[in-house]
Amino acid sequence: MRIPVARKARLVVAAVATALSLTSLTACGGSSGSGDSDSLEMWTFKQSHVSALRTAAEEFEKETGISVSVEAYTPDDAYTTKVQSAAKTGDLPDVLEVHSDGEDRVLGAAGIVSDLKDDFSGDWSGRMQQAVKESGLVTELRYQNSVNKEAKDHGIEKGARYSVPLSVGTFGIVYANKKMLADAGITKAPANWGEFLAALKATKAKDSKNGGLSLGLKVQATGLTWVLQPLAYAQLGREAYENLWAKDTSGDFASPNGVKVLSMYDELTPYWMPGSQTLTIDQADQAFAQGKSAFAVGGTFTLAFLKQNGMSPDDVLAFGLPAPADGAVPDRALGPLALTGLSVTSTSDQPENAKKWMEFLSQQDVATQFAKDSLDLPATELGAESAKILGPTLSAMVDSFKGTPETTYDPTRNDAYQPIGYEQDDAGAILADLTPLKQTSVEETGQKLRSLNQSYWKAAGQ
Repeated sequence: MRIPVARKARLVVAAVATALSLTSLTACGGSSGSGDSDSLEMWTFKQSHVSALRTAAEEFEKETGISVSVEAYTPDDAYTTKVQSAAKTGDLPDVLEVHSDGEDRVLGAAGIVSDLKDDFSGDWSGRMQQAVKESGLVTELRYQNSVNKEAKDHGIEKGARYSVPLSVGTFGIVYANKKMLADAGITKAPANWGEFLAALKATKAKDSKNGGLSLGLKVQATGLTWVLQPLAYAQLGREAYENLWAKDTSGDFASPNGVKVLSMYDELTPYWMPGSQTLTIDQADQAFAQGKSAFAVGGTFTLAFLKQNGMSPDDVLAFGLPAPADGAVPDRALGPLALTGLSVTSTSDQPENAKKWMEFLSQQDVATQFAKDSLDLPATELGAESAKILGPTLSAMVDSFKGTPETTYDPTRNDAYQPIGYEQDDAGAILADLTPLKQTSVEETGQKLRSLNQSYWKAAGQ
């Protein structure tokens, strides 16, 4: 299941919280392997990664003589249970794929995975995209947030690194059904917000039942984080965008800037797939794959799920959520986030071989092939020639990352300007009443968001 980034981290941490009680158990557990120094074991929760990892493992064995067996345990809660049980019995594998910047630190605090700070350097670190190089690292801010004994990652060490990035992605990627677009006379991706609305209008006119837009709005933060926020950033620019959450109400959601952004978001109201507010993210993506909508909003990671549900990537046109042509940032990019990472378990009897495997996966040619095989984007910086291998759909998603610090919408900055304790789902619920439910006006929605933000500022004593 794919969920908004902040909510994803919160749920993952909650799911693995009981791992904290395993610290003493892992210390007395035995090694996971048979003692054969030429064989490694790796677990993942991403079924879509298995084939790609096994292909890479074949090349790794040819190069090093070290074999790697890769097994998947899904869904996420089953994977968590598997890791917990193995930690108790000392049967952990050598390498774990983990949710970045949440699960890795919880497992690190529990002593289940090792500190990689002395290993992730030089060429290995240098291959990574700049935006995700700190993923897995316990920065000063992450350490301070862990000091509270109630924190799920309480016990992590400042400066430690409990994972290295494997896959990256972003939200706000729009997928379009090429055939439905062609039937409506559309042959290319919309260049701006106005063209996107025109494309929605055209597909809806051609097929009133299935020509609209799907998004899993039952997960209430999706409309906020995947559409409104990147749209608002493009319209307002960074400073005015961040002022939407400021304690000073002069630029918040009830201000002229806020009303402008909410009005633009409300322009989607005629085009939502019927029942969007009742759909989970997976259900919305499945509906798109089944031809029940012409467009879907998701993330870079959605493409693999669409293929799993019978839709060929060749039948999909993908592009970053279009920016308004007259906005402050008409060329807005979408900042990549680390989605999954790799960790070495503390019970591995061959940690050096495990690190060799992890570094091998970061090599540009290996990472490019991984992207092609998994339909997921690697953390490695891919060269210009990679587009020939990735194909147009994946390449278009890579292109959505290309921007300057000033033109890139980076959702990881939320903590810097939103009040402590801010909950995206609460704001998302207010937005749902505006669209698709049409129960409140733009102005009423702005006032409700203002009241919500002010309540957080008051509660935080800021």
